[in-house]
Amino acid sequence: MIKTIRKMGNSQGLIFDQALCELTGLKVGDQVNVVVREGGTVMLTPIRRQASPETVSGTIRQTVADYANTLKKLA
Repeated sequence: MIKTIRKMGNSQGLIFDQALCELTGLKVGDQVNVVVREGGTVMLTPIRRQASPETVSGTIRQTVADYANTLKKLA
């Protein structure tokens, strides 16, 4: 995919069209890590936020509570 760097105010930027956003899973407001490699290669890596241990534990507790009868039958 070829993109053109465009002037945006006093800066330059790339426009991520809808197709590129769908392919990458990126959306407005997402952060990316930018790494410039030898030879000028630019690599963008999405920063994916992980759920906190408290959130994960709460979700597990809620799931166990919601499916208690099913889990008892499976045990």
